[in-house]
Amino acid sequence: MVADREGGARRRPGRAVAYAVCGAVLLSGCASMPDSGDLRNVESTPRQDTGVRVFAVPPAEGAQDDDIVQGFMEALTSDDPQYDTARKYLTPAAARAWRPERATVLADGPGIMRDESGPVGREQDTERTYVLTGSRVALIGKDHAYEPAGGDYRAKVHLSKDPKSGQWRIDRPPTTIVMGKSDFQRNYTSVDKYYFATHTRAGANGRPVAVADPVFVRSKVDPMTEMVRSLLKGPTNWLEPVVRSSFPTGTALQRGVTGLAPDDQNRLVVPLNAKVARVGRARCREMADQLLSTLRDLAPTLEKVELEGPGERRLCELGEEQSESVAWRALEQSPQYLYFLDGKHRLVRMPAGVGGSGATPVPGVFGEGTKTLRSVAVSRDEHMVSGVSADGRALYVTPLAAEGALGEPVVTSQGAAEDERLTQPSWDARGDLWVADLNPAKPRLYVVKQGTGKPVAVTLPASHGRITDVRVAADGVRVALVVASKDDKQSLLIGRIERGDEEGGTPAVVGARPAAPDMELVTAMSWAGDSRLVVVGREQGGVHQMRYVQVDGSTLEGPAPAALSRVTAIAAAEDERMPLVASSEDGIVRLPSGAQWQKVDKDGTAPVYPG
Repeated sequence: MVADREGGARRRPGRAVAYAVCGAVLLSGCASMPDSGDLRNVESTPRQDTGVRVFAVPPAEGAQDDDIVQGFMEALTSDDPQYDTARKYLTPAAARAWRPERATVLADGPGIMRDESGPVGREQDTERTYVLTGSRVALIGKDHAYEPAGGDYRAKVHLSKDPKSGQWRIDRPPTTIVMGKSDFQRNYTSVDKYYFATHTRAGANGRPVAVADPVFVRSKVDPMTEMVRSLLKGPTNWLEPVVRSSFPTGTALQRGVTGLAPDDQNRLVVPLNAKVARVGRARCREMADQLLSTLRDLAPTLEKVELEGPGERRLCELGEEQSESVAWRALEQSPQYLYFLDGKHRLVRMPAGVGGSGATPVPGVFGEGTKTLRSVAVSRDEHMVSGVSADGRALYVTPLAAEGALGEPVVTSQGAAEDERLTQPSWDARGDLWVADLNPAKPRLYVVKQGTGKPVAVTLPASHGRITDVRVAADGVRVALVVASKDDKQSLLIGRIERGDEEGGTPAVVGARPAAPDMELVTAMSWAGDSRLVVVGREQGGVHQMRYVQVDGSTLEGPAPAALSRVTAIAAAEDERMPLVASSEDGIVRLPSGAQWQKVDKDGTAPVYPG
């Protein structure tokens, strides 16, 4: 990852940070604060290895006002747990009132300039105002949620000079932590919290469905304890209306608990307050499951979670091997087959995974090739299949069984042109089928209960544009929408599905937000995990590319899939061990991990995994 200011202004000497490797020991004397000189942009620190921590340096005696501002802004990018050093740049009153709970992420480190419209004359000797500027990339809220943001950033920082000590200090700091994108990526890491869908259960035993809720926490400041606290406080504001937590309201870590970490048996003990005293065993196991799922990214070797109440009273424990019986997770559902349409218009399948080969027609009417299709979707239990006719006018649903028969269409479209009719359908975990009708005269998004009920029109967000593609998430509470605007741009949005009253309420997609804010033309997409998608599209002024995106619009680390030309469809499984599959000018191709694209079927189209 390049630094924010690569190729820009030379880094200012004496940057107010010190580096400590592995032992996190402050290297005294490694950095100093100059007491004179011009003021420049706050340079963002190039990303460091995971063993490197950055500590702030307190203000030097007699530091000038510009150095105080510079030092404070650089202290905000340090690994100081409570920002104690940053507070030393503030007046005592400002330090007590300052709440560093939110963050503003800029494209580069913030620019700083003196506000020449500030105090004049004798007042100028005791007061200063500086202006912070930059281009906004995102906001991080109190709930740790990432929200893409654009436009110019401008904020004022006011300083005053203590009449007794003669020291400059900030008495009105910025209302949020401010840093460049590179510093943000060095300081923060994205972790999925897990809750349960309010109205969705799956599997033969009706298990609750786990829903990922991505948030950002500081990666080197006790992230495991912070993630537990974040989980206990509840879901992010955006997701809260459609999920529940099994933790009783008010549950928190016991007073003074920090430094949570698994023991040498890969077991994590989590001490909780008295709110959990009367929790039953089944609910306690759900609580432990939420913790186990949430902390896997931070502690991949974690095998067991044990919950304790006051007085070290053991409440319950849950091991990795028992978690599957507690909740349904898309990540744990490995597909049996990959499906696609062959050159004879038949729906065929082949074993999923890198070693799969030899496609054969599916059992039932779609495998016979008597009905020409242009897109299909297979239910997540691989018992049902839905297909859109070649002209896009009709959606059919039939069992994946030899005795299956093709009945009447479940949904039909009256769109005049083929590209103004039905989209590719998709299934959620509870067996509901989703499809959009692109008819300009009457655009609709439909959900068909269990794939066989009466289609129900879903209320859509207003003023976002015309929907051109839809994929529902496995959890049934989020949906990915490709939306076309009047200027021919196609954006990827993630909407929240609110089902309302289960006894007849109208489902609605609300809170739609961008998942790929820098892409102006999205041509294909697929869910590729609990909180990410794989997208084919083009950035403004760029070329077509394929890459992964987070549902919250943040940038994912790691390499993008290998380039592939003329992609018309993309398929990914939530199980990340499954290869990426695409339809291109070479037919059906797949991308195993660490390899190049491999040809599967030169005449195939419309590849899908279950979902």
